[in-house]
Amino acid sequence: MADRVVLAYSGGLDTSVAISWIGKETGKEVVAVAIDLGQGGEDMEVVRQRALDCGAVESVVVDARDEFADEYCLPTIQANALYMDRYPLVSAISRPLIVKHLVDAARAYGGTTVAHGCTGKGNDQVRFEVGFGSLAPDLDVIAPVRDYAWTREKAIAFAEENEIPINVSKKSPFSIDQNVWGRAVETGFLEDLWNAPTKDVYDYTQDPTVNWQAPDELIISFEEGRPVAIDGKPVSVLEAIQELNRRAGAQGVGRLDVVEDRLVGIKSREIYEAPGAMVLINAHQELEHVTQERELGRYKRQTEQRWSELVYDGLWFSPLKVALDTFIAKTQERVSGDIRLVLHGGAIIVNGRRSNQSLYDFNLATYDEGDTFDQSFAKGFVQIHGLSSKVAAKRDLGL
Repeated sequence: MADRVVLAYSGGLDTSVAISWIGKETGKEVVAVAIDLGQGGEDMEVVRQRALDCGAVESVVVDARDEFADEYCLPTIQANALYMDRYPLVSAISRPLIVKHLVDAARAYGGTTVAHGCTGKGNDQVRFEVGFGSLAPDLDVIAPVRDYAWTREKAIAFAEENEIPINVSKKSPFSIDQNVWGRAVETGFLEDLWNAPTKDVYDYTQDPTVNWQAPDELIISFEEGRPVAIDGKPVSVLEAIQELNRRAGAQGVGRLDVVEDRLVGIKSREIYEAPGAMVLINAHQELEHVTQERELGRYKRQTEQRWSELVYDGLWFSPLKVALDTFIAKTQERVSGDIRLVLHGGAIIVNGRRSNQSLYDFNLATYDEGDTFDQSFAKGFVQIHGLSSKVAAKRDLGL
């Protein structure tokens, strides 16, 4: 079997042109690998055939929707992962899964090189190449858009000169990446931070005022940190995300306008839509408040930020990320119960919680009859708790 390049194939202009370009530049055959992550849009068989029409010797489509939900989205829910406290890692968690399947394809189809269509200004180049280095350090990497300064104009010219069968007539002003976990939109007029997003930016969500008169109340059930039912109907993780994308999206929930710190050192403005993701993270977080002991909860919240940063920075397979996964999995053993919430006007409003693992004790919490909290203990506790500060204050004030 000849040396081959395994290409992460999206079906768009850049990766379609890359098939022919890589073949001409390297003399190697190209295997195109497209991953179905629930992104919707074109039929994946159409995408597969396009790669062959563009010159790929093999074209592979992997249905990874359930794998993505169970092994990448679920850990993100359980980590309550929000980079910079806002972004639910829509693109970041998809890259290690794509890496995994590209490596598998390289082993299966005789690939010695892997290729991606990332630029040199973004985070994805890091996520892909660090991932390849972790899973298959023997593979070489080609990044035509980054390493050879591809522009849209150059790609179109190359396609025309080489009669590559791809339609380039429709030009979107935006760069878009999407999967079942959410949608990311950047570039165009959004690069001016003062410009408000227009209606055409959005696809997963409706205007929050559209269903203003019809708020949606629902109950999400969890078992050990895993969503298992919506309104009592059993669901897989994938089904939970899909159902909440539909229902929360109809209420305008999950729209995020973020100026974020990229790993390469620049700030970028991104518009995200992640209705299902934001609902599941919020509901899961609320259930943890009910079921997790105070010190465990405090420490977990520290690890959540670090976990999010590691994933954003392309270190999904790193030793620290793997170790934190073990810790987070342990913290989920008691996170079972129901969260009731209302979706309305772009907001997520939790209004009910119940769990047979709850640490909420009504008799300790109540101020009415039946109160079992012995308030006589409080005076000494307060004095001892603040003693070191009081001693320091006396010194500092010269008392």
